[in-house]
Amino acid sequence: MLFLENIPQFLFFTGKGGVGKTSLACATAIKLADEGKRVLLVSTDPASNVGQVFGITIGNTITPVIAVAHLSALEIDPQAAAQVYRDKIVGPVRGVLPAAVVNSIAEQLSGACTTEIAAFDEFTGLLTNAAILHDFDHIIFDTAPTGHTIRMLQLPGAWSGFLEDGKGDASCLGPLAGLEKQREQYHAAVAALSDPERTRMILVARAQGATLREAARTHEELAAIGFRHQYLVINGALPQSEVGSDLLAAAVWKREQAALAAMPEILRDAPTDFVPLRPFNLVGLPALRALLVSGVLENVPTQTAVSIPVVPSLASLVDGLVGSGHGLIMTMGKGGVGKTTVAAAIALELASRGYAVHLTTSDPAAHLIETLAGSLENLAVSRIDPHAETERYRQEVMASKGKNLDVAGRALLEEDLRSPCTEEIAVFQAFSRIIREAGKKFVVMDTAPTGHTLLLLDATGSYDREIKRKMINTSVHFTTPMMQLQDTTLTKVLIITLAETTPVLEAAGLQLDLQRAGIAPWAWIINNSLAMAKPSSALLRQRAYNELAQINEVANKYAQRWAVIPLQAQEPVGLERLQQLIHGTTSTAQL
Repeated sequence: MLFLENIPQFLFFTGKGGVGKTSLACATAIKLADEGKRVLLVSTDPASNVGQVFGITIGNTITPVIAVAHLSALEIDPQAAAQVYRDKIVGPVRGVLPAAVVNSIAEQLSGACTTEIAAFDEFTGLLTNAAILHDFDHIIFDTAPTGHTIRMLQLPGAWSGFLEDGKGDASCLGPLAGLEKQREQYHAAVAALSDPERTRMILVARAQGATLREAARTHEELAAIGFRHQYLVINGALPQSEVGSDLLAAAVWKREQAALAAMPEILRDAPTDFVPLRPFNLVGLPALRALLVSGVLENVPTQTAVSIPVVPSLASLVDGLVGSGHGLIMTMGKGGVGKTTVAAAIALELASRGYAVHLTTSDPAAHLIETLAGSLENLAVSRIDPHAETERYRQEVMASKGKNLDVAGRALLEEDLRSPCTEEIAVFQAFSRIIREAGKKFVVMDTAPTGHTLLLLDATGSYDREIKRKMINTSVHFTTPMMQLQDTTLTKVLIITLAETTPVLEAAGLQLDLQRAGIAPWAWIINNSLAMAKPSSALLRQRAYNELAQINEVANKYAQRWAVIPLQAQEPVGLERLQQLIHGTTSTAQL
């Protein structure tokens, strides 16, 4: 494995949810510890399952992994870190500054950016603490700081007074107002991160277009801020030896090879390793030690026949979405779970039933939209261009909030608008303009705003509160975009996930974010299920069996309504294949 050669002190694993970052980080930590190295494994993932992987409880203190000599672990709890961080900043000014200023600061610290910054605040100590650096030969991070976080820390930063004067409004920069005292430590941490002699960034992806595009975006973003020495690991690739007579396995292998052949150019020169798909769940030491062992797959267990229960199909959910014949339907979830595909299939089905439908997406790879365009008379299709919307939003803010500022104030406002949250807010505003159509037709939105954005808007709430304040003493009926999203009679939120541990945990985290913003998800959809596709390959049969626990978790713990879509042999593009997603039947079968 190239990424294991001449390893520096710090290793960071980053990538989309569900690609296997935690498994690879744990397996690497065990391998190095088995070689006699003193290793600290650190997770900054909000849905960390490092403890589950080792079968022990790991908290926010360095904990020895008794079963592995020389290995210790630490889980940074981002939410707890964020609360400590908020208290540290807001506590000292309560009763000192005017209440309005304190409330403004508290609002600035309520979004997800604070959580990211607080987590970074926690682990910068691990990069710069002399005692820790002396005690461990290697520190391995499961989930690297995003380019988003690092870019914010690199901004010049004279924001405190600007924000307290109310000129900055809500953005990602509010959380940074409390960082001035530790700026030297952060500069030292960023310097360590960008030094290839001390730090290695490892991008983890699957042999899938979506995760490879995400890896390319991450590579580009990190390279732009000085992280040029990056490694790529393609995890979970189906071995050609599994194809045999299994038509599904053959189709999956062919699809993966096509994705690798179309890999973004920026990744082609990165040192690349391939880790084959394994039949077992990556929990426990034997499984983790086997993950990085090269060679053919051996001893794939053959499951005895297991009854798969009848599960709800996507068609059954669409029947429930029809309601009064109009409304907003939003597909939400992490990247790579199939939000675009599901949104397009639902829009197509509603249109085929005679309803007027507007399908809109902000997905840059809108191949499904091109396939659907003009397909049905009552189906309108649009794509929101995030870059165009962001520029439009910046110009609007500069024209309104910036018109009375001096040169220095305008410069700070322009810096504020370069923060990574700006694009999310701009796209959300574009979605909000379309929301009004849902009173007369179905509006199906793909790539919905993240829980991060919804929380930010809900916490800031300036538009929402301003409208309510102006209208409270009138008889005029009004609905703000946030009010519409919170009204389950007007909006149906569908959470899309996969039948794998990490995607389900992340979807559950998204559901909590939405609920905190007053938005109740209407249903969950488990996409690309091997269990429901009934493979004959021994490896895929074993993985299909492993899915049943996650399907059961969704059905019994998280979802009020749910459905399962089988993994398709052919890429679900075009009218016929999208209709198969809706009307494909799943029934009791033997696995």
